[in-house]
Amino acid sequence: MKSIPKWVFNSGQAYMDKGGSMITDQMGNEVAIPVSPQRIISLVPSQTELLFDLGLEKELVGITKFCVHPQPKVRTKIKIGGTKNFNFDRITSLDPDLIIGNKEENYRDGIEKLKTQYPVWMSDVRNLQDNHAMIIALGQISNRLSRARLLTENIRQMIDAFEPVTTKSVLYLIWKKPYMAVGTDTYINEILKLCGFDNVLQNQTRYPGLEAKQIKALNPEVILLSSEPFPFKPRHLDEFRAICPHANILLVDGEMFSWFGSRLLKAIPYFQQLKNKLVNC
Repeated sequence: MKSIPKWVFNSGQAYMDKGGSMITDQMGNEVAIPVSPQRIISLVPSQTELLFDLGLEKELVGITKFCVHPQPKVRTKIKIGGTKNFNFDRITSLDPDLIIGNKEENYRDGIEKLKTQYPVWMSDVRNLQDNHAMIIALGQISNRLSRARLLTENIRQMIDAFEPVTTKSVLYLIWKKPYMAVGTDTYINEILKLCGFDNVLQNQTRYPGLEAKQIKALNPEVILLSSEPFPFKPRHLDEFRAICPHANILLVDGEMFSWFGSRLLKAIPYFQQLKNKLVNC
């Protein structure tokens, strides 16, 4: 990291007498970050949870309305809008010295606008290696490196001891009208692989749309209906039983599959419970 005594952001606003470092984020952008940021805004629910787990409750001054963990601590934090709809006036009032976002969770125009005034560090987490690197990077940035290393070590140990849930083929659905599922090149797909699932959409990337007839043709052994972003409920089970009558269809906690960061510490025990459900199906 290249040390700098002071710097100027694109807006021309000078941050004087704040010795810091040029740090490359996970999107390849160099970000000028002060030593031990004291006023942090998180634009991503899973990263908000991670920042609390890193011991940054005092430094975290703003979060999104979707940042719901950990309760009740998030209730004390000022909400700066949604992940894709920032309240810029509220952000300005908080006077952050670091904003933390994510390539997939946040919207480009909003992030670019924030970058003209503040240091914005962006994550891009698509696999377990990216997740490990993100935790370590945020620990280093926030002067919580020892905690970050402990978190990643605990996650590694849990993964090493984890026995895969199943080897069955799976379709993981995240939306209805139209149906949208999870393909490759996603963090969720990485978690499905961790659980031992064989994603039936291996030839498709990101989040492809599907019709009922396509779902039937895919013939997955297991269909997982996520609680987010679309909130699948028990009433939707019959709809998919009609499409794939031979599949095991389960409602799952989307946070466990899609939240990166420290959430894996809770997700691994959850996957063990899922394994028991599949055995009994």
